[in-house]
Amino acid sequence: MADELRTLEGLKEAVAGTAAAVAVVEPEAAPREPVRDALGRAYATGKRKDAVARVWIKPGKGKVTVNGKEIGVYFARPVLQMILRQPFTVAGVEGQFDVMATVKGGGLSGQAGAVKHGISKALQLYEPSLRGALKAAGFLTRDSRVVERKKYGKRKARRSFQFSKR
Repeated sequence: MADELRTLEGLKEAVAGTAAAVAVVEPEAAPREPVRDALGRAYATGKRKDAVARVWIKPGKGKVTVNGKEIGVYFARPVLQMILRQPFTVAGVEGQFDVMATVKGGGLSGQAGAVKHGISKALQLYEPSLRGALKAAGFLTRDSRVVERKKYGKRKARRSFQFSKR
């Protein structure tokens, strides 16, 4: 083989011939399919702190129901209502989906975060093209921060009792 590859052109031809013979066909990634039930809804579970939310979305006029109550009644603070609407704003589909959610555990802030997580996951299951915007905003990642447990010999998780020299 060393006898026949005395020039750079010969080497290029040999490499090109080998590359053509060894061409690997990579399988194309299959596009994501929408996941919907028989009623045309998408379902997802959202979690935040100790709260767990079960969320169903379907096309509608933008009505949000949490535990059988309107969003303004269940989440009275405007900040919590804003948290719930963030996924729709980022995806650019405000007022196009109705949301029905049941949430248990935690406090109101954790519950709002859980419903937001569930809405985001359900949106990307209903319409896979929205996944990029929701992923970039960080709404599909579960916020894993939880309250640190209290340690023995301490007043709280890290706070110690007051030290006395004398």
